[in-house]
Amino acid sequence: MGARRVLIAGCGDLGVALGLALCRAGWEVHGLRRNAALLPESFHRIAAALGELESLAALGGIAFDHLVLTGAPGGFEEANYRRVYVDGVRNLLTAVVGEPGVLMVGSTGVYHQEDGSWVDEDSPTEPRGFSGRALLAGEQILRSMAGARGSVLRLGGIYGPGRLRLLSDVRAGIGCPAAPVRYTNRIHRDDAAAILQFLLERQAAAVPLAPCYVGVDCEPAPMWEVRHWIAARMGVALDDTRGSTDQRGGNKRCSNRRLLAAGYRFLYPDFRAGYSALLAGAQ
Repeated sequence: MGARRVLIAGCGDLGVALGLALCRAGWEVHGLRRNAALLPESFHRIAAALGELESLAALGGIAFDHLVLTGAPGGFEEANYRRVYVDGVRNLLTAVVGEPGVLMVGSTGVYHQEDGSWVDEDSPTEPRGFSGRALLAGEQILRSMAGARGSVLRLGGIYGPGRLRLLSDVRAGIGCPAAPVRYTNRIHRDDAAAILQFLLERQAAAVPLAPCYVGVDCEPAPMWEVRHWIAARMGVALDDTRGSTDQRGGNKRCSNRRLLAAGYRFLYPDFRAGYSALLAGAQ
């Protein structure tokens, strides 16, 4: 058998990290994005846009073993979310030939819970905002068009190289109130990519995937605790009156037990491990 052929569609930062790891593992990686010149030379580059069906003719009838949808909306506007997570999912599954295994990167933003309760893959999803509704619609399109070939990875807030907004806020002394407690669910970029590779390798080995996985680290934590832990290591004082506990992602604690039960082991199991690595790199 030759190298497994994978298409990473909407191939931005996360998709590139995944693709480079797959190249090292011997996979044949095709990357799709509007400006394909930004992709690594080790990728087969495809210039197209998920939201424009006609542009997907650039796929050229290639038969892929696997698809990974890692598109990002590029701005917090309803049209952007629908273009990627509704039109983009439908367009790609319409344009691709054959019956490849499909992984879609979704978000814990589909959960509506606001009371700090625990949620997992079986918890109700009744998003009130347009972003959560678009994400959930994309999941439903995936299930209707790909069936058991498709699986969704609902990622929490991604941080890591190049995603340093929280560190910048803390460095500027911006804290947040300790109460009411607002939980944050995070995932390091390198774990997000490694989880996708883990799931792809299971697919390639004909191991059935669950319809959905929650991709967060092992410790949901109050935002106040995260900020003050980072501040202590930076040696800065925070003004908790300058920030807010309000979070776009709601207030819940997401469980990663399904991923752990499948055998995935985290590179950065909590925010302390992940931010320690980032701070060490910055220094």
